[in-house]
Amino acid sequence: MSQMNALLLYCRAGFEKECAAEIMANAAELGVNGYVKATEGAAWVLFQGQTAEEIELITSHLLFYKQIFARQWIRVAPLLENLPEGDRLSAVRDLIAEFGQRYSEVWVETPDTDASKTRLGFCRRFTKPLTAALQKKHQLVPESHSPRLHVCFIADDAAFVGVIEPEVSSPWFMGIPRVRVGKDAPSRSAGKLAEALMVMLPEDRANELKAGMRAVDLGAAPGGWSWVLAQRGIRVTAVDNGPMAATAMATEMIEHVRSDGFSYRPHHPVNWLICDMVESPSRIAQLVAEWIARGHARHAIFNLKLPMKKRLEEVRRCEAIIEARLEREDIGYTIEIKQLYHDREEVTVCLMRNKATR
Repeated sequence: MSQMNALLLYCRAGFEKECAAEIMANAAELGVNGYVKATEGAAWVLFQGQTAEEIELITSHLLFYKQIFARQWIRVAPLLENLPEGDRLSAVRDLIAEFGQRYSEVWVETPDTDASKTRLGFCRRFTKPLTAALQKKHQLVPESHSPRLHVCFIADDAAFVGVIEPEVSSPWFMGIPRVRVGKDAPSRSAGKLAEALMVMLPEDRANELKAGMRAVDLGAAPGGWSWVLAQRGIRVTAVDNGPMAATAMATEMIEHVRSDGFSYRPHHPVNWLICDMVESPSRIAQLVAEWIARGHARHAIFNLKLPMKKRLEEVRRCEAIIEARLEREDIGYTIEIKQLYHDREEVTVCLMRNKATR
């Protein structure tokens, strides 16, 4: 029987090194030692453990949403290679039979690279006969608490097959949320904030961002982020010396203040601070931490533009800056850092004061 003694992680192409370093460090904290396989530009990383129990320990004890660079993770069996072009299904079906499980659904995927985009059509076609085969064996039980089955074709003739429980993984196919911001969005960056709100403010936090609240957008022009909040009925003070797009101002929910984002402070506290300024990560971290520490804003969503090297180390440095500043004021908080699909050489941070903190 094939053991699922490895963990497959999807990531943004070009960030395999960071994804690998992060899972190695997190696994080591649990006492799980292994090694990683990571090829630059592949958009996936494989953490190889010794036993299936070790890999299950990782996915059950680490919080997936706390993984910065991983879009998805799946416990997988050894790679199926040299699959015949005329019959890839048989080998996949035989391996699944060895697992001896039932599944809530099946996703046939491929890593998110330019080269693999043409493979998505094949993945869709492959899903139908695989689903039929599972149904015939009574292995597919929709809406059950069974794990989700994943088949990931990393090449036309090679695939990883494995499982993951929906509650400890990404709920989106290929780990990519489907975000639509509308034709009137002032900039493409609107997609970043729209995705951040979807990923980082699930239903149990929805009341922390609702119509009637107030926000400040530092470095707002041309207004993509301000526009996203305005669409939700939130009044925004957009701070930037540059011009705002007409579509943003047409919402009549945005006040444009021509000022420098680093020197501006609000006359009254606001619910949210948002910031997508192009600046060194540590300087942004210091700025946001100061806003939260002094009570100018209760919560914040902001981006950290990462350097070309030591990107994970820079993220950890920014975390430490925020922690040190808020601890001085004895402020309880939660922080979530994620490289979202709409992010490029950056990560998005959601920093929220705890409800008991005043």
